[in-house]
Amino acid sequence: MSDNQSWNSSGSEEDVEPRDESGHLVGVVDLSGVLSKWTNYIHGWQDRWVVLKNNTLSYYKSQDETEYGCRGSLCLSKAVITPHEFDECRLDISVNDSVWYLRAQDPEHRHQWIDSIELHRSIREGRREKGGIQGAIFIPSPLADSGYGSESSLRRHGSMLSLTSATSGFSATSTSSFKKGHSLKEKLAEMETFRDILCRQVDTLQKYFDSCSDAVSKDELQRDKIVEDDEDDFPNTRTDGDFLHNNNNGSKEKLFQSLSPKGINGIDFKGEAITFKATTAGILATLSHCIDLMVKREDSWQKRVDKEMEKRRRIEDGYKSALNELKKKSHFGGPDYEEGPNSLINEDEFFDAVEAALDRHDKIEEQSHTEKTRIQRSSPVPPGDVYSSTGTHRFADKPHSQCSPVLIVRAPPRDVHRFSAEVEEMVQNHMTYSLQDVGGDANWQLVVEEGEMKVYRREVEENGIVLDPLKATHSVKGVTGHEICHYFWDTTYRNDWETTIESFNVVETLSDNAAIVYQTHKRVWPASQRDVLYLSAMRKIMANNENDPDTWLVCNFSVDHDDAQPSNKCVRAKINIGMICQTLVSPPEGDKEISRDNILCKITYVANVNPGGWAPASVLRAVAKREYPKFLKRFTSYVQDKTAGKPILF
Repeated sequence: MSDNQSWNSSGSEEDVEPRDESGHLVGVVDLSGVLSKWTNYIHGWQDRWVVLKNNTLSYYKSQDETEYGCRGSLCLSKAVITPHEFDECRLDISVNDSVWYLRAQDPEHRHQWIDSIELHRSIREGRREKGGIQGAIFIPSPLADSGYGSESSLRRHGSMLSLTSATSGFSATSTSSFKKGHSLKEKLAEMETFRDILCRQVDTLQKYFDSCSDAVSKDELQRDKIVEDDEDDFPNTRTDGDFLHNNNNGSKEKLFQSLSPKGINGIDFKGEAITFKATTAGILATLSHCIDLMVKREDSWQKRVDKEMEKRRRIEDGYKSALNELKKKSHFGGPDYEEGPNSLINEDEFFDAVEAALDRHDKIEEQSHTEKTRIQRSSPVPPGDVYSSTGTHRFADKPHSQCSPVLIVRAPPRDVHRFSAEVEEMVQNHMTYSLQDVGGDANWQLVVEEGEMKVYRREVEENGIVLDPLKATHSVKGVTGHEICHYFWDTTYRNDWETTIESFNVVETLSDNAAIVYQTHKRVWPASQRDVLYLSAMRKIMANNENDPDTWLVCNFSVDHDDAQPSNKCVRAKINIGMICQTLVSPPEGDKEISRDNILCKITYVANVNPGGWAPASVLRAVAKREYPKFLKRFTSYVQDKTAGKPILF
């Protein structure tokens, strides 16, 4: 009996499930809070306000929007809750084809949500079962109404069925034995009827034999008594076996006759035998019929099983085909196809997807750059940057352009803040190790060489995560090391040359040349989105020998800050980057002033990046080999364009 039938018989559903004044189920605790929900491959995980109430899970964009209606809901009665096998914070809730991928803040919150959902389900299911039992009491059995299998139906037949009634009843039942759902029940009723007939025949015969035995015993006792009383005057015996006795008048009469079992009803043994034969024949025929029914039913079920197996095989083939087609597309539907050690996407597909996404980004950037160039050409050229000035060097006494102001820029004072020690340590490490030659035992491998630019790499992996240090050397004409470092450090120009950043903000300004910056990078599916929190500091390192050039350096290294905690949306990457620049000046001929044709900047760029998440090593190395040279060329070209025609900043 279904639950709906039980509820309909015992009352409404609300009667089965007690509720309080507000309409909530009694004994069920509602739960609400923030969970990260997988939206799509573009936006990834997004925080949503999720509410568990009345055995229904609903979500809103935020807690403030609960009064405007939910964005989606799931009934938990038939939902399947699956904790993720590898992600301790994730749970998947599916109802038919609808699947919600959710992530809690930590494993404890996930357990709390799962326990609350199961509590809702268990209490509701328990009340349903209780309601079903109560309802079943009031529903009469359909078997009792129809007469099949009931005791009263068997008693309708007499104990002494004639041959005609038995055979006619059997034939009538046999003609309807193949009715769907009743054939075996009818045969069972026939067998019970035949059993009653045989039992009643046995009882009748037993009573008859008992009566006969009692009658014989009484005759023997009477004969013994008569013989004892008339021992001297033994009566004559007639030829027919009757004993005669002489009366006083000389007449003879029967002393006693052979006693007959008076009071014993006569039995039609022939009729009983015929009935017995008909009954046993009916039993055999019914058994044979049951066997036929079972064989036919077995064949029918076997055909059903074969059809279901064939249907299942076709569905499995269709599923595999659809999965293969889905893998050929540019994206997949759930978070299991994104970056991770247990990702369902293989390395080749991962690489193809990343390459396609990077190509799209490059195309968009090229279009944007073309549009900016067109706008700049149509608008007047702005005056020089406010920072532009003339530095101090051994040719500083020579005049520069007559229209340019002559200012003196001294080395910036040493910054003093709470991260000063860390900054000094990073600066010393870069000056000591980053400028070392790539030959010898350093194990640097040349991966890219394009003109003056060379990119080296050392292959390093830790726990399956690629940590390859990169080192690039480049020479750029017409710019100084101060200008390169200034544009690299100043966040004012960040969006002009950095195309991978989605957003950034200065979390804290430590000094004039040091700040803590938080930035998120554009997501390249199927890789997860990255964010980074780092301290950026710019320094000028004075040369020990006046013939050696001074060094300008920008070091960016990851730090922690209370105002920029990691979130579920992005994977936090760790960086240690150094941009080291030295300016070489070739003296102009005669009394000519120094121009940008006389300066050359030697750049050493080092990057140690821990991506924070798992991605195929081959993909990461291929992307690094492609993107780092593009970054250096794009950035240095930007600085050249930005400083062209402006005073030189040494």
